[in-house]
Amino acid sequence: MSDISEEERRIIARMLEHCEAGTTDMVDDVGEHPVSNYADPTRLQQEIDTLFRRFPIIVGHSSQLAQTGDYLTHTATGVPMLVTRNTVGELNAFINVCRHRGMLVAQGECGQARTFTCAYHNWSYDLDGRLRGLPQAEGFGEIDKDQLGLVELPAFERFGLIWVRPSVSDQPIDIDTWLAPMAKQLDSLDLTHHVIFKTWSIDTDMNWRLALEGFQECYHFCSAHKNTACAGYLNNQSVFLDQYPHVRHAVPLPNIAKLADVNPTDWSYRPHFMTQNFLFPCNFAQVMTDHVYIHSIFPTGPGKCVFKCMMLIPETPATEKAAQHWERNYQVVRTVFGEDFEIGQQIQLGLNSGANEHFLFGRYEYGLHLGRRAIDDAVEGKLLCPVKAA
Repeated sequence: MSDISEEERRIIARMLEHCEAGTTDMVDDVGEHPVSNYADPTRLQQEIDTLFRRFPIIVGHSSQLAQTGDYLTHTATGVPMLVTRNTVGELNAFINVCRHRGMLVAQGECGQARTFTCAYHNWSYDLDGRLRGLPQAEGFGEIDKDQLGLVELPAFERFGLIWVRPSVSDQPIDIDTWLAPMAKQLDSLDLTHHVIFKTWSIDTDMNWRLALEGFQECYHFCSAHKNTACAGYLNNQSVFLDQYPHVRHAVPLPNIAKLADVNPTDWSYRPHFMTQNFLFPCNFAQVMTDHVYIHSIFPTGPGKCVFKCMMLIPETPATEKAAQHWERNYQVVRTVFGEDFEIGQQIQLGLNSGANEHFLFGRYEYGLHLGRRAIDDAVEGKLLCPVKAA
């Protein structure tokens, strides 16, 4: 028997039914989405204050903090964060701000250090965020160093990925309950033993949700990507699993049809699908047949966002041929994403034109409906990150 989950077996069975009938997954009705949600600065600030403060967000891969003293910084949420690996192997995250006068204490995107020293007045902190020293301490009287450590943030390491909530939490987050709907699939990817082949960042002139929505449906593949991604997948046929607030979107390759002649006990999943996993609120784990992309989308202002990506591969390339294989994949995805971003930026130009009061979400743009529901629920206070029971 092949090593696939029952969930994947059901996806294959449903996809084969769609292939036979020429259908795809659809919601019951067309939806309308206010254009103001993409253009209103007040709405954007509500989304930032909720989605990018109250929920765990992927900020890196475990390999970036492999050794004691490894650290990375992250600023895309608007909160400067410092993530460290301490002397006993634990992961810590802090607001990367000195408790004296607010200077960043760690510089650069990543590095190796045992202490972090503010360049303004040389206050220093260790890997656990404790204040270790300050020049001319007598000038601050009976200072209590224990009360002036770096402000800690909830941080977690799961499935080879590093998650941080960009705000202080009075109650401990139950990260395992939060990720439970996606846990079996993420665990099966074995990302802990992957390595980073490339990381990159793209600043774009469009609302962050326009970038997000490009990954939530495949209706656009054969128009927006007619010379690139279109030929690689079935045309507007896929399976969506509502894992609220997350979504699993299985996009079939043309070779899926071959499984109709294979005994279900011998089915395999990954060689026949690209899986776009929306990890609420702003991350995607995009699973290809032999590698994985982790995408993150962050608003950087009205009509602007930054797209960050990590390309994870099973092992460091041992030969030039292997390196060229992964480089080709990287170049393809950069081209496809470039097509998406160009479209998104053109949409942004028309948001304030008055041509549309609402955007239409078609019945087969399933992921748009699911993503909108989760985002709206969070902004309205109906969706909260679970906390651990006392």
